[in-house]
Amino acid sequence: MERAENFDIDVANRVRDLRIKRGLTLEQLAKASGVSRAMISRVERGEASPTAALLARLCAALGTTLSTFFADERVVARPLCRAGEQPLWRDPESGYVRRSVSPQGLGSLTDIVEVEFPPGAEVRLPGSLSARNQTQYVWVFEGEIEMAVGDITYHLGAGDCLFMNVADVHGYRNRSEKPARYAVIISVEP
Repeated sequence: MERAENFDIDVANRVRDLRIKRGLTLEQLAKASGVSRAMISRVERGEASPTAALLARLCAALGTTLSTFFADERVVARPLCRAGEQPLWRDPESGYVRRSVSPQGLGSLTDIVEVEFPPGAEVRLPGSLSARNQTQYVWVFEGEIEMAVGDITYHLGAGDCLFMNVADVHGYRNRSEKPARYAVIISVEP
């Protein structure tokens, strides 16, 4: 998605379309996500660039994953997705870059995402009961990250892999002076 010049408008349309498709008012989505009605309204009008934390909260309340949220519904389903076709998104707050690696539109309940996490970056997430149907593995390729999951903070280095329920993730950070690169493999229960 980073490649699109009108990213905020694309996100605005997607949030509004998903909210309406699920029959939710702004007030209902605000209550379910913990995001203020005013902020959701600003996002839906393309007046605010949502952060990773805000999008995660909205996606959980809308019953979707970030990968599904970013998927281009116009793309014809194919089993191969070339690197140059994979949607990118940069979190405006932390600067992390998220690449949706999985081919889109195949109906799979598993998504693969590659993340480049800058040195010193941090993302804080409130655990969300509405994401209880999502689990994920985080597999570190390079660098190191900390994952706050439930009451435990895990320190992950190259080669380490951690499994968790998405609802239990409270945040992650890169305390090092080097970027981290890792994969997130997300599964959604039907």
